[in-house]
Amino acid sequence: MAEPEFIPAESNQNKPQGADSARNLAIIVYILQGLAFFLGGITALVGVIINYVKMDEVRGTWIEPHFRWQIRTFWIGLLWLVIGTITLMVIIGWFILLGMAIWVIYRIVKGALALNDGKAPE
Repeated sequence: MAEPEFIPAESNQNKPQGADSARNLAIIVYILQGLAFFLGGITALVGVIINYVKMDEVRGTWIEPHFRWQIRTFWIGLLWLVIGTITLMVIIGWFILLGMAIWVIYRIVKGALALNDGKAPE
């Protein structure tokens, strides 16, 4: 009896070689941004550094909008963190920090879900 021939379900010939590694980097940065809430923000800084260092490798791919989304999330989140911290003595600072945290979590989840679906975040 002849053995059946093995045919892989998905061929890697259709994918660019760097696509998987770029997607994995985007996943790692989303995880680092999420961990920033528990580790004092240092992981978000590491994530944005990864974004800037690897930006040239993802330029022109479907991953590039995710890198831009992550960079924008970091800088706008940092701006509101500074504003919220400065205004902590006034009650409004607590609301600013709460709003910033909700907004950053929303962007992390929305971006990660779009990445999982193979789409750009909107």
